[in-house]
Amino acid sequence: MTHNEDEKGSGGTTSTGPEKISARYNSKKTIRRINPLGMRVLVKIRDLEETTEGGLYLPENARSKMSESVLAEVLEVASAIDEDTDEEANISGIPHGALVLIEKGIGVCVPWDDALRVIETKDVLGIVNEVELV
Repeated sequence: MTHNEDEKGSGGTTSTGPEKISARYNSKKTIRRINPLGMRVLVKIRDLEETTEGGLYLPENARSKMSESVLAEVLEVASAIDEDTDEEANISGIPHGALVLIEKGIGVCVPWDDALRVIETKDVLGIVNEVELV
């Protein structure tokens, strides 16, 4: 058996090593996209800050207990096709990419990523505007 036959994927151990063959055959990746239905949006929960404004470190236990709400970024919004223009229009009322405030634990967790949640627009407590002061 020549080196070229091994590279084509004979399935046996080759001079390139079994790790490379395994990686070559298992390099398939899955990309998933969620399009919220009804009046729902897909959000990604922001990690809580590890330090206070004064610079003190907050352990995970303390961070999780002090918060009743969390910040989340809107990744996908409910949309529909406009009959007049044939363009996709946001029907959720919440801007795509907005930073929103939601109750902790609200919404449905996405099975493959614990930071993603599908929430109803009525559960959005507010849209947060951030401004960095220099």
